[in-house]
Amino acid sequence: MEKQPSSAPASRQRLDKWLFFARLIKSRSLAQKAIEAGHVAINGERATQSSAQVKAGDMLELSLERRDLVVRVLLPGSRRGPYEEARLLYEDLTPDTPAVRRTPFEQATRERGAGRPTKRERRETDRLKSDFDEGDD
Repeated sequence: MEKQPSSAPASRQRLDKWLFFARLIKSRSLAQKAIEAGHVAINGERATQSSAQVKAGDMLELSLERRDLVVRVLLPGSRRGPYEEARLLYEDLTPDTPAVRRTPFEQATRERGAGRPTKRERRETDRLKSDFDEGDD
């Protein structure tokens, strides 16, 4: 019975460790929190423990802060290396999101509390108000 060399990565790996090595989440502790919060699913099943094992071929669905990802695990990680190395650990299967079409009105309006209007915007607002006031007479 021959042991596998320690430098060769195992066929299965902890989920939190793999997410960290693949550079999908910044730290193992953040990965653990995301898993415990239910933001990670393995093959369609919600992962509840960071000690869950992933292997090559598993599909992971992640609901991250700014985006949702769907990835297929290709290899287990051996370290948190540069992006080029981490990118080899998974295949990104995230569907493309269509560009959000905004109407001219939506583009022109500012979100409430989005900042102070410019001088030009104030003049336009004053002009609209004065036109509206003149129509009341």
